[in-house]
Amino acid sequence: MKALVSKLIEEFASFEKDANAQVESGNKAAGTRARKTSLGIEKSLKEFRKQSIEAAKK
Repeated sequence: MKALVSKLIEEFASFEKDANAQVESGNKAAGTRARKTSLGIEKSLKEFRKQSIEAAKK
């Protein structure tokens, strides 16, 4: 689960960088990267939820 949390932190950092580039500079490519990263974050959060529930049951 620690690896998953580390992955989420990296994904959020990447998202933040690209989202800010789009908002502040109007960088369209950064917006595309941010949207792609958001899909990865969604999948990782679902996996975190699943693992968290399993850990709570123990």
